[in-house]
Amino acid sequence: MAAAAEPGARGWLGGGSPRPGSPTSSPELGAGSRSRSGPGSGPGSGPERSGSRPPGPAAPSHSFRKVTLTKPTFCHLCSDFIWGLAGILCDVCNFMSHEKCLKHVKTPCTSVAPSLVRVPVAHCFGPRGLYKRRFCSVCRKGLEAPGLRCEVCELHVHPDCVPFACSDCRQCHQDGHRDHDAHLHHWREGTLPSGARCELCRKTCGSSDVPAGVRCEWCGIQAHSVCSAALAPECTFGRLRTLVLPPACVRLLSRNFSKMHCFRIPESAAPEPGDGEDSADGSVPAGPGREVGTPESGKQTLKIFDGSDAMQRNHFRAVTVPRLARSQEVLEAALRAYYISEDPQGFQLQALPTPVQLGDTAAAGRVWSAGPAEEEGGRAAPEAWVLRALPRTQEILKIYPAWLKVGVAYVSIRVTPQSTARSVVLEVLPLLGRQAEGAEGFQLVEVLMGSRQVQRTVLADEEPLLDRLREIRQTSLRQMSQTRFYVAESRVPAPRVSLFVGGLPPGLSPQEYRRLLDEAVTSKGAVVLDVACFAEAERLYMLIRDTAVRGRPLTALVLPEVLHTKLAPDCRPLLVFVNPRSGGLKGRDLLCSFRKLLNPHQVFELTNGGPLPGFHVFSRVPCFRVLVCGGDGTVGWVLAALEDLRHHLACPEPAVAILPLGTGNDLGRVLRWGAGYSGEDPLSVLLSVDEADAVLVDRWTILLDAHESACGEDSEADAEPPKIVQMSNYCGIGIDAELSLDFHQAREEEPGKFTSRFHNKGVYVRVGLQKISHSRSLHRALRLQVEQQEVELPSIEGLIFINIPSWGSGADLWGSDSDSRFEKPRMDDGLLEVVGVTGVVHMGQVQSGLRSGIRIAQGSYFRVTLLKATPVQVDGEPWVQAPGHLIISAAGPKVHMLRKAKQKPRKAGPAKDARADGAPAPEGDPK
Repeated sequence: MAAAAEPGARGWLGGGSPRPGSPTSSPELGAGSRSRSGPGSGPGSGPERSGSRPPGPAAPSHSFRKVTLTKPTFCHLCSDFIWGLAGILCDVCNFMSHEKCLKHVKTPCTSVAPSLVRVPVAHCFGPRGLYKRRFCSVCRKGLEAPGLRCEVCELHVHPDCVPFACSDCRQCHQDGHRDHDAHLHHWREGTLPSGARCELCRKTCGSSDVPAGVRCEWCGIQAHSVCSAALAPECTFGRLRTLVLPPACVRLLSRNFSKMHCFRIPESAAPEPGDGEDSADGSVPAGPGREVGTPESGKQTLKIFDGSDAMQRNHFRAVTVPRLARSQEVLEAALRAYYISEDPQGFQLQALPTPVQLGDTAAAGRVWSAGPAEEEGGRAAPEAWVLRALPRTQEILKIYPAWLKVGVAYVSIRVTPQSTARSVVLEVLPLLGRQAEGAEGFQLVEVLMGSRQVQRTVLADEEPLLDRLREIRQTSLRQMSQTRFYVAESRVPAPRVSLFVGGLPPGLSPQEYRRLLDEAVTSKGAVVLDVACFAEAERLYMLIRDTAVRGRPLTALVLPEVLHTKLAPDCRPLLVFVNPRSGGLKGRDLLCSFRKLLNPHQVFELTNGGPLPGFHVFSRVPCFRVLVCGGDGTVGWVLAALEDLRHHLACPEPAVAILPLGTGNDLGRVLRWGAGYSGEDPLSVLLSVDEADAVLVDRWTILLDAHESACGEDSEADAEPPKIVQMSNYCGIGIDAELSLDFHQAREEEPGKFTSRFHNKGVYVRVGLQKISHSRSLHRALRLQVEQQEVELPSIEGLIFINIPSWGSGADLWGSDSDSRFEKPRMDDGLLEVVGVTGVVHMGQVQSGLRSGIRIAQGSYFRVTLLKATPVQVDGEPWVQAPGHLIISAAGPKVHMLRKAKQKPRKAGPAKDARADGAPAPEGDPK
């Protein structure tokens, strides 16, 4: 029995040694044995390469050998060019190194990386896309073909490498398993730009040619892999320290909810790697590690399965070997294909049963014992084989403690046929210093550390462990390498899962909501259910996702709990709302960037439940700020939700910043956030938010009181117009609202064409030209009262109430000339300015800066009487309003907004450079 020391700063559980049985000298081994991304085809290595074991100490479990280089190659450690014709290559993970750098290699081999993960956390893979200058974290090859990326961290992989990826994503919350308060760096290799500088030695540590250097995915500091071990292990979150929601302050007991569910990330509709891709004859299309094309002369390609599950799914790895290869060489190649570092003496290859052989027991179970070209009796060797583990009478098993403060990472015990889960617990507790406590309070937990989901299973006390290990290996040898066993306390925290249910009809009474969900809810069309049973929470989640109420599908979200008492006094976490449909679909890329720069639990997608889930999660945070990424309509949506919920927030008046993604972006303009997002570094945006100044902006309520008798007289009027709307920017009646309505309808008909602000403005111009000769005589179709006084209107086609000095994409409708009749307009003066326009030509002149509008009135209370159905727009959201009254008045407290500081934000240092280059390129399009 042995105990391993507690891991150090990098979070790995220990080092390793070269796997037993690795080849020492074999010209044939690996010569063309794998394809471009398969383990073993090293960068720059040609098909004719001879290898020998290099001298000196071996790096963590790599299978290094010296190879002959046939094209320019760079070192994965120092990123320098390898001069000469010889390099050191790992046969398993393709790590390439100078011979002089070999003794400094600390990066573990892919074959042992799962065993070195400190806390297993699954990844969230989005849809496939082209990611320029990115490298697969499994096989270390460039992503030349469409690959996958994690939506939470900087992991990039080939689709076929996903099953072998480590579950080493960022730990963004506490889930009751190995929780801790100290936050350590989370290093990710190979995501640095070529000009990155090491935090310790200040030398270049990045490269665009190979995956070199490491970066902390929380604070952004960069370093050589060797230098990172000398840095302080604790992470301080860097320049974003006051904006990040610390993982120790977030709790989410999710059990078997997937990572996608926990972070509210919509699951991709694309099939998982290998699912639904097999052709009619059972073959697999060419891809990283799975090319099955015609091999070179003298070689053959074999299909290798790693267990019963792979056979059932027809998922295999293609291995190309010489036709005269010895059985030992083929076996080692098969193990390398599945990144298995154990002794080959414990495995064998069995012929895959075919429909013809199903009744031939001897053929179905035949073991590879001769050359593959021909077997005994002249029969051709099968092309498909199953990799099996030989039966074991005993083995050494690592047992990990489910709590952190024990001084050791794991203990090793011997498992025999008599070993059960209970006997293992009794044997392990004294080794972990818990012998004084009764074994009844502990249990043995099996953890499958999949790249997409980490699953935990409590083993029964009488479960025979050796039989369980044999069953796992029979199912999948790869799965065995990703399985751990933990000793955990039987006492678990009381389950509490918060489910957000959105999409309910708004405005119903509590009794009607009870009839829909048997729960009392508010009138906002949403409810949060606190469920005290994991199984019931999972059942409700799946039921809600498949349910529609009055023809509308419901939204189900798993929400975390923010432990507000643990927040630092100077912490003001940023609540981010992103509309992915705004800004020519730039919102989708910003959503991914902000999830990686911050804690994903503080970033919310507005198309998935609206702003209510975010405000509910932050309801107990004493001080926070808000960033809204979208157009003026999106900003108004969030501000309206904030106005409704402010009495339920511990921070009732959070300041709101804007990242303008729409077409007009007038509120963003006056608050100095610019005319629109044009690809700035997301980190710079967050730094600007941190240094922005708080200002007050008036909010206005518009009461719509339509005459119901007139609704049926005009088919253009909405049958059920909204009763109350909120306004921040302006309210237009007449020609400008009519243009907005035509634009809105065109976008609804063909949303795919409205992906750029330039195209959107072109549509506005075209619609305006069509209305240039149209006359509505608006001054005859409405009446205006200001502060209870009737105001005579001039001959106009449009009447506009403005709250900010920007209208129609930056135009100054009021003008800058002084007028003794009116006060100088301000955003927080409690007054609205009323302006008229005479038509489309006048509007064009205003937007060109040649004229201003016709000043009509200024006040705080307005009453507009519509004599016929008239187009109306509020903050860019248009509709046709039926005849009736519009009453505009102040909406209570002013809203706190953030205005960008005039001076440029302080430089972010190395972290900024790394994250700017590390921002993901648009999916499906190289950066």
